[in-house]
Amino acid sequence: MARQPILTGEEKVFGYELLFRDGVEDYFRASDADTASRSTLSTSMLIGLDVLCDGQRAFLNCTREILLKDYITLLPAPQTVVEVLESVPADDLVVATCQRLRQAGYLIALDDFVLDDPRASLAEVADIIKVDLKLTTLAQAAEIAKRHGSKLCRMLAEKVETREEFTAVRKAGFVYFQGYFFRRPETLSTQDIPENRINYLRIWQAISRPQLDVREIEDLIKREASICYRLLRYLNSPVFGLGNEIRSVRHALALLGEREVRRWLRLVATLSAGQDKSSELVTSALIRARFCELLSLKTKHTGSDLFLMGLMSLMDAILEIPMAKILEHLALDQESKAALLGNASSLRPFYRLMLAQESGEWQGAGELAEQLKLTGNEVEESYWEAVQWARQVSTA
Repeated sequence: MARQPILTGEEKVFGYELLFRDGVEDYFRASDADTASRSTLSTSMLIGLDVLCDGQRAFLNCTREILLKDYITLLPAPQTVVEVLESVPADDLVVATCQRLRQAGYLIALDDFVLDDPRASLAEVADIIKVDLKLTTLAQAAEIAKRHGSKLCRMLAEKVETREEFTAVRKAGFVYFQGYFFRRPETLSTQDIPENRINYLRIWQAISRPQLDVREIEDLIKREASICYRLLRYLNSPVFGLGNEIRSVRHALALLGEREVRRWLRLVATLSAGQDKSSELVTSALIRARFCELLSLKTKHTGSDLFLMGLMSLMDAILEIPMAKILEHLALDQESKAALLGNASSLRPFYRLMLAQESGEWQGAGELAEQLKLTGNEVEESYWEAVQWARQVSTA
């Protein structure tokens, strides 16, 4: 399973495109389009779109067979975007089916639309037209938006991988965006790290040391009112059932214990750091962290904290600070730092598996899993558990 976020121009999550394999027994095998579409529907019904997409819309790839046999109607119209694949011809039956689905409340999206696309007749009933920036130039994308974009038909740019591309297509009239652009930090106007952001770096640095300095942790928490407040709320939850009042921050830390302090501060510092960013960024960071942590329990490695490596992998985008600059302020081990910077490292296979699993690159994920002596089932179960855990943490 993979889900790729689709964002608005304000970088808020509009929905997710869902991608599925064809089953555990064929874990990393590429499947044909019809099989993949049927698997998408089956799994979506089993798990529920509310869980898979956190209440947002789900974009599901549909072949001609899936459309004409009305399989897509098994899913709720208000949450479903029918993404018609580029291989589906715009014949009379397909156009009529899309019109009927649209009248029933489904949104219709056309995948990989190009300039002078033969599916122009189908574009007339589409709510969303997707343009792949790997298949078209920015000039061609702008022309497609000029011809087909309107209040009734919104333009979606996919494979947007730089801030410059995002700015260009948004200016051209695109309103939805899919790709890795939102994970790349903008250049800072100053080389100094703002004080509130460096506090989070100091917290991650403090909890990554072998020996926890309680006085240092106490001081860092006191500097961040939001973290201090969250700590008190956390200890006030029924989970702890504390009968005594919390006398001080140090008292609170003593009640938690060292292991829980490390875990809790990792999570809350990440959530606090991402308050002004896309919620998808923070959730993705938490999924990556938990996924890497679960994999570390199943494999032999250098002993590095893979949770922290996964968590830090998106901190450059959350804090809008270059990764190299962030790592200057963190006492991370050299293997983790090398992996995060894209250099040779014993942890690099974990890092690459994390990215492959997230983006649905099944063949690459299979090869990396084999390299780490993991089964496909172990990887899939770990990722799904990480998704559920991150969702619970983010909404707590």
